[in-house]
Amino acid sequence: MSSQLEQLRTMTTVVADTADFSLLKKFQPEDATTNPSLVLAGSQMPEYAHLVADAIKYASANICKHMNHYTSDDQDENVVALALDKLTVSFGLEILKVVPGRVSTEVDAKLSFDMEKMVQKARLIVEMYEEAGVTRDRIYIKLASTWEGIQAARELEREGICCNLTLLFSFAQAVACAQANVSLISPFVGRILDWHRKTTPSTADSLIGAADPGVISVTKIYNYYKQHGYKTIVMGASFRNTDEILELAGCDKLTISPSLLEKLAASDGQVTRKLDPSNVAETMEKLPELSQADFRFLHNEDPMAVEKLAEGIRNFCKDTAKLMCAIRGKL
Repeated sequence: MSSQLEQLRTMTTVVADTADFSLLKKFQPEDATTNPSLVLAGSQMPEYAHLVADAIKYASANICKHMNHYTSDDQDENVVALALDKLTVSFGLEILKVVPGRVSTEVDAKLSFDMEKMVQKARLIVEMYEEAGVTRDRIYIKLASTWEGIQAARELEREGICCNLTLLFSFAQAVACAQANVSLISPFVGRILDWHRKTTPSTADSLIGAADPGVISVTKIYNYYKQHGYKTIVMGASFRNTDEILELAGCDKLTISPSLLEKLAASDGQVTRKLDPSNVAETMEKLPELSQADFRFLHNEDPMAVEKLAEGIRNFCKDTAKLMCAIRGKL
């Protein structure tokens, strides 16, 4: 029998969640996703030290060209910020040499509550890719699923820049993304499970398989989108084990870490399709267009989502700060 990974590929597009592009050749995913934490980890690997050096060299030579994006009174800090953006693009460029599809490149999480600055940063990232000969149809711009991030994505999608809305934990976030015609969302699975295990430890052992709250969340979003004809791609993310992945077999896309890809490739157990657009059992009422007030209220009703979104932004900001510190030390 073929491996679970091979079986999964017959019903779901497999995406690799890594900035270590040497691993991509092994698993041959269609797309790849990165985030500040993954880029930080990749930049610390000796084999990718040249990418950091090249990014600093690029920033030093091109800072005047991009001064409208970097406005600190300290010119060295502007160089560091440009080098950071160039480095994230450089990892993306290397990934695109291996994957046939798209790479997701994330906008600085510090901008998660500033729509206009997210739009400007996204345009700059696309410009850097195009400068290197990569067209925008191979890129997803990754934004946090705040209200401002979703509205930034709405504007970018109008410009032909496809977006991946990440740190998505609530149904309100998913509905708002669909209404904004976002290309793709990344609803998190494992972090939802983490929260429920922490807050209700007495039930932790029962939160497995179809009863996993992260699996339940993605299944609900997938069914809602398919039932109401939304074109937004659902890409489950942040998995803690292969059981979560297998419970979402059939989802449009799943972005999976190398360690879990390895486990799926090593197992030949039967994979059964769980999500299917032609077999959406639950009937859900279509919500009206959400205003900002509607969104904030509905999202606020989910304490898990409020906590995990805020935590995710903070953690990405911390890793971005570490990366900037490392770049600063090499100037």
